[in-house]
Amino acid sequence: MNRLIVLQHLERETPGLFTQIAAERNVYIDIYRLDLGQEVPCQINDDDILLVMGGPMSVNDINTPTYPWMHCEIELLKLALRKQTRVIGVCLGAQLLAYAAGGVVEKLSGVCDEDTYEVGWDNVYFLNKNDPFNRLIESPFKVLHWHSEKAILPSLSKVIASNEVCKEQLFRINPFAYGIQFHVEVDAHMIEKWIEEDKEFIFNALGDNAENILRSQQENFFYSTLQNRIRFINVLYDLLRVY
Repeated sequence: MNRLIVLQHLERETPGLFTQIAAERNVYIDIYRLDLGQEVPCQINDDDILLVMGGPMSVNDINTPTYPWMHCEIELLKLALRKQTRVIGVCLGAQLLAYAAGGVVEKLSGVCDEDTYEVGWDNVYFLNKNDPFNRLIESPFKVLHWHSEKAILPSLSKVIASNEVCKEQLFRINPFAYGIQFHVEVDAHMIEKWIEEDKEFIFNALGDNAENILRSQQENFFYSTLQNRIRFINVLYDLLRVY
């Protein structure tokens, strides 16, 4: 039986739909709460799938004592890449994956190199019409964004989906390792928790009306995108043979 190993960095950033769909596929789920002091697993088996979740911390915080697990997590990702273990990185997890593969992480930048945020529901676009994602999922693909940094990918990586704010929205490091900068996993409770607990970030991104903007977007897009987001995860799991 496949085992989905989830590395979770914060209580509110749960795997959501990823674990719901994995359970429907009879996959065993093992969640490690690194923020609560659980240690990063030292080994991964050939049948494992590593799911690395998001969080407000930055890959560039690796040498600070605040996140002592980050070095070990990157070493585990390097091991997974060497063994060609299946990996899915989400938001921060995508950036950690790119860093482990030899990439770097930097701030999003806009006009005059000012810091940029990508927060809220917006489109990404699949770049290759023959890619399985583009063939099986409606494009443009509307998803939730919640970040201010991006991965600069190592050579031989492939960008699968992009938009004007961030080129590296969905990418593949190798046939077994995918990075997803956006959030397909969210449920309604999760989004409300993010709005309540991440106010400084959303105010910086969207201004004083950020809460109302995000709640309005949630009403408009959460349920209308749900089936497409479920389909996306199923396509990804099929590509990685998660069953």
